[in-house]
Amino acid sequence: MYGLFIKPRLDAGGLKAVRLMAASVMSRRGPRLRYLPGLRRDFTKAQRVPVQQKNETDDQERNKGVLQHQESSPQGEYRLYYNRSSYHRSVSHSATSRRQTANDEKEKDLSTLAPSFGQQSNHSNVSSSQPLSSSKNTFLDLAFNECPEPEMPSASQRHSEPTQPDVGKVRPSFRRYRPEYDSMTRNRRQRHTIKWEEALGLLQDVALLGERMKPSDVSQFLVELSSLQKDYLSLLQSEQGFTMLLEYSVKTLRLFDETQLLQSLQSFVWLHMPLEHNIFRLYEAELNRRASQMSLHQLLFAADLWLCIWEQKQVPHDQQVPQFLQHVYDSVSLHLKQIGAPELVQLLYIIGESRHCPKHLFPSIEWLLMLHLHQLYPDEVGAVCLGLFKSKISISEHAATCIVDKAHSFVEEMSNFALVNVMKHIRFNYIYHKMWLQALAQEVPRRANMGVMGLMHVALACSSLHHKNDKILMTIAEKFPSMEPHCRLKDASKLLWAFGTLRFLPHQSPSFYPSLKRALRSKKDEFQQYPEHLLTALLGLAYVSQLPKDLSELTLSPEFVNIAWNFPQHDLKKDLFTLDETVARELPEWRVPRLSRELREEVTDTLWRLAQSDVCLKPDVLEAESHLQDLLGGEQFVCKRMILPHTRSIDLEVHLDSNKQPIPLSPENLSSKCPSDQGWGGMNVGVNLTEDLLAQLIHTKNTRESLTPSPTVKPMSLHGVEPDKGVRRFDTELDLDSDFIETPTKPRSQGSGPRNSEGTVKLAIQVPSRNHYCLPSQELMGLHVLKRRQLKLAGYRLVILEPWEWFPLLKKSKDAKLAYLHSKVKSSQQ
Repeated sequence: MYGLFIKPRLDAGGLKAVRLMAASVMSRRGPRLRYLPGLRRDFTKAQRVPVQQKNETDDQERNKGVLQHQESSPQGEYRLYYNRSSYHRSVSHSATSRRQTANDEKEKDLSTLAPSFGQQSNHSNVSSSQPLSSSKNTFLDLAFNECPEPEMPSASQRHSEPTQPDVGKVRPSFRRYRPEYDSMTRNRRQRHTIKWEEALGLLQDVALLGERMKPSDVSQFLVELSSLQKDYLSLLQSEQGFTMLLEYSVKTLRLFDETQLLQSLQSFVWLHMPLEHNIFRLYEAELNRRASQMSLHQLLFAADLWLCIWEQKQVPHDQQVPQFLQHVYDSVSLHLKQIGAPELVQLLYIIGESRHCPKHLFPSIEWLLMLHLHQLYPDEVGAVCLGLFKSKISISEHAATCIVDKAHSFVEEMSNFALVNVMKHIRFNYIYHKMWLQALAQEVPRRANMGVMGLMHVALACSSLHHKNDKILMTIAEKFPSMEPHCRLKDASKLLWAFGTLRFLPHQSPSFYPSLKRALRSKKDEFQQYPEHLLTALLGLAYVSQLPKDLSELTLSPEFVNIAWNFPQHDLKKDLFTLDETVARELPEWRVPRLSRELREEVTDTLWRLAQSDVCLKPDVLEAESHLQDLLGGEQFVCKRMILPHTRSIDLEVHLDSNKQPIPLSPENLSSKCPSDQGWGGMNVGVNLTEDLLAQLIHTKNTRESLTPSPTVKPMSLHGVEPDKGVRRFDTELDLDSDFIETPTKPRSQGSGPRNSEGTVKLAIQVPSRNHYCLPSQELMGLHVLKRRQLKLAGYRLVILEPWEWFPLLKKSKDAKLAYLHSKVKSSQQ
């Protein structure tokens, strides 16, 4: 009946339904073909003589043969069963069944000629395809307020808009700059919508034409139906006429030209087809087959459509990238001369959203960036930064800095979204760009309406760069309480970490930390799923002495420790250790659980091994250790160790008795035991007898003379030592104390054991780097403030070899270094 049936396999109920449908079609006053130009006038002829081109007729004959073969074989590969429930996937559909389906589908061969389908009436299973793997499209990590119109909003309009919560998805704003993007992305412009009655008319036309439809007709039907009002999409997908149209689209898949193929795929995007639908696997296979024949714009367009599909279905980031994207990446080297500014931006957008970029592409991308950077518009720079950040593309420091230079040149014109993306780029590449950060101090207060996620990323980037600007921090702190209802667990934890790391104190904004704690407690049901966020938040609170007892007790509970200790995505052991020791040392009155001794020792050993291969070998530390040993009389008087292992850094420990004389160190007179290989020779108190030491023991006078300035020479002075640019001058004048110089060279009586701890002064001599401080100030970062606080609680006096004092001395004479160390140790006793 006018090509309605294609060898259907129907039971009695299904046959009755089809007959009723056919009767309904025949009772209409006339066929509704107004959507297909030229077909109305040929309809009479079409009833008697099929209108087919030669190649289409041949293809239908081939498909007919394939259909007969598959119907006779239980192993027919491409078969689509109609099932309403497949378009209304249950939320409770288990991950196990999805994985099993995916494994079954992997065994199928995608190389068979365009398939046909056997249709059963209301069968209860739909053959599920292998899940198309990639990442959830999170191109909008914050809500920006610009509308996607071609013209840019003025700065005054942008900054005066009310605060909006960070919800919803917005079209990437960079596409409004150039018309070239219309041929590389799904086009939202000039889309009209049709009513349900019109959609039913189109389905009737599908039924009337049946197998006589050309590939262009199938594509046009899909395009028209994709304009249906959203409220009716699920109803459309449950219509049997729509299922038949999908069958025809697969039968003619190999006959589509590239434009028709992409139009059909775009229609599936607008129709919100379920990702599990078998048709996506077939279309991906066809795109893979044609990738080498497609133009650059067609490749980018197809890739953009896949991103839209993943965005709608929220495919996890860690799934494998579809094979088609690999074809897109492989084609870049073949189309280098065709890649202009818009093509480069769209390519980086796709790379970023797929979270993957082959390493062989890194040099080409950097070359293209340097070639076209001067042509980019403000939000295009933001899109570039986001693509580089999400895909972790490593480019040179010069190229990364040039991108920030370009962003700084029109920072006031950038959208909130683009500005935040530049901050992500800076954080990933660790670029301390002074001019950009200065401009940020002016822009953030004017853009406080960017939403909690945007403000979080700004704060996180500042903390990663150690950049403390009270103007930026105060803006965020004052704005956050009004945004608390829209705060995610991730936002709260990273804000707490950033502000704690930068030492933003509670009295600076009394409502800020209480508001963040409330937001944190409101997400308790997510703690087990995201334990890293809870630990991050509590460490940030610990840095500013704001630890809440209830959350600390929960975090150190055996159940949570077991989850965090064995968490596969992140190594959380060091964070647990730091939190555990902080609670024990600073809040001993709390009756909260503790990590077991075995767990603490495991992390301590790990941290010490890392320290031995890193900080223990730094020249500034080795120089301080060596000269302190010379000053105090030998290596037995200086122990290089992790006094507080949970603070993840080392100190040079020195003990002095009540007479200000150094005491040999041994495990018995150290405040806490260390791994056996810490310090010097397993803490042995024996001294290696060297020629230098022997000369000191025998010729004390000569030793004194060698260290004391000659009468004819001006006494040693550190006045005017030139520090590095931008740091405070160390301006003092010191003479060597002859009593102190004599003390370490006096031989001790044989067999003298450790002195009584009563009256002993324990010194923790620290050699911090500039990374321990906020920039551009000399304020300590949160972790190092916590460490010094806890060292004092443990009974240590701190001796700080400030980097702006000690580093310039590394280039000076040994006498200058000894004089400086002498003054530091001596001043600690006062």
